[in-house]
Amino acid sequence: MVMMLKKTVKKGLIGGMSFAKDAGKINWFPGHMAAATRAIRSRLKLSDLVIEVRDARIPLSSANEDLQSQMSAKRRIIALNKKDLANPNVLNKWTRHFESSQQDCIAINAHSRSSVMKLLDLVELKLKEVIARQPTLLVMVVGVPNVGKSALINSVHQIAASRFPVQERLKRATVGPLPGVTQDIAGFKIAHRPSIYVLDSPGVLVPSIPDIETGLKLALSGSVKDSVVGEERIAQFFLAILNIRGTPLHWKYLVEGRNEGSHADCIDKPSYNLKDLRHQRAKQPDSSALHYVGDMISEVQRSLYTTLSEFDGDIENENDLECLIEQQFEVLQKALKISNKASEARLMVSKKFLTLFRTGRLGPFILDDVPETVTDPPKSRRVVVL
Repeated sequence: MVMMLKKTVKKGLIGGMSFAKDAGKINWFPGHMAAATRAIRSRLKLSDLVIEVRDARIPLSSANEDLQSQMSAKRRIIALNKKDLANPNVLNKWTRHFESSQQDCIAINAHSRSSVMKLLDLVELKLKEVIARQPTLLVMVVGVPNVGKSALINSVHQIAASRFPVQERLKRATVGPLPGVTQDIAGFKIAHRPSIYVLDSPGVLVPSIPDIETGLKLALSGSVKDSVVGEERIAQFFLAILNIRGTPLHWKYLVEGRNEGSHADCIDKPSYNLKDLRHQRAKQPDSSALHYVGDMISEVQRSLYTTLSEFDGDIENENDLECLIEQQFEVLQKALKISNKASEARLMVSKKFLTLFRTGRLGPFILDDVPETVTDPPKSRRVVVL
């Protein structure tokens, strides 16, 4: 499956053309990233601990390779954020992979207090020997864009406010759904005796991403702006992953279950924007909106299941796979209730489909394949006492 996906991407099936002028490399390196990278390098030298935040759905692809050598020389914790959007079984294999390499790794949800508390406990454990001899400690949070660094900082602030007598007013980091929100390095004091400061840094990528597959995974997860790669091309890539892995075939029982308990006949379906799917603190969608969204998701899954299960071509043939993806775009347009007359129908389909993935509505996914060296732990034997 891994080789099939790599050959598909290399051929240029996704979008039918190169991703950039220089033979497929994805380039998104705004001016602030160059300056931020230099600043991060200089501050890493002074840090007592580095929390490298990665996206749990792409635990390997979301690593900034240009900073790995410098971070590996420091005390480091790899925090796989957005674990609520990742397949827990596969995520456990990834944490074992990092631990087997003598690297501290923990899966977190930056919006969960209990999850962040576990990370802080690990931070204190890693700094235990340093606390005894240094009055001031510096923890630096690093990661590529949109992996949830600022959300983690805000959660740490809330916990620190209840655990430590912080005198200064706690600032909040700016959080947004688009990459590139944080554009400077800000320091936040989270504790006294010893004084512990956390540095929130901007998300930075390498100047050029030569591996197209890695670049597309970053784009699919929101670490690269959609406009750099193109929403349609990103959606095609996601469909290729789903089809090659056979994921829609596992939706059969979900589709059948939802069809049996469908509310379609008893509820009027008003028109809702997919922005309603995003978490809102002030106003939650009403029950009719939730039923509408649920029916739409069910229809999307049913459509993808049907097209793949009835597909009579060879999924390992690039041309056949391309034809299948074209069919799925057509059924998705109907499932997402996009008018045939819409001049930008494919773009609208792509945007809505990507929103379903990024908000976790299609289920938990991990896009990176687990290294072959990682195996499942042996099943425990049941001991019967006679």
